[in-house]
Amino acid sequence: MTPPRIRPPFVADERTQLVGWLDMQRAIVHYKCEGLAEADAHRSVLPASPLMTVAGIVSHLRWTENTWFEVLFLGRPADGPQFAESPEDADMRVEGVPLARLLGDYERQCAISNEIIAAHSLDEAGRHPDYESSAASLRWMLIHMVEETARHAGHLDTVRELLDGERGYY
Repeated sequence: MTPPRIRPPFVADERTQLVGWLDMQRAIVHYKCEGLAEADAHRSVLPASPLMTVAGIVSHLRWTENTWFEVLFLGRPADGPQFAESPEDADMRVEGVPLARLLGDYERQCAISNEIIAAHSLDEAGRHPDYESSAASLRWMLIHMVEETARHAGHLDTVRELLDGERGYY
């Protein structure tokens, strides 16, 4: 089931607004996948970017959430396809993985991220000893994830329209 696309309140505390905007962008990712044929989810439509498929983008977003909130912020081990030395962009290489599974993995990862965000101060810095970017505050990481997710939701807009003509924000 696609999460509702709800903007955060006009007046709310910072955390509510930041998480609200991130959740809105996450919901748009799900929305852009609604009704898409499985073959199309894995079909490349951008010749210079063959991994930029709907399935590849969803997988990338899942692993990006993991990287920023679990690995860089909490300091958990850096294991996952996004840390593989080869092949390049391993987190986007999802041939044969059903889109429904990728969306479920993404949804579960987002829930973990939201639990982490809720349990920590926005001023707290990450703690992974091996990555310079872990010095960023949770606030910085949260703003970055709004940007990252929105950018890829825009990619999904384009890819989806090229695949089957589906357009729309709401």
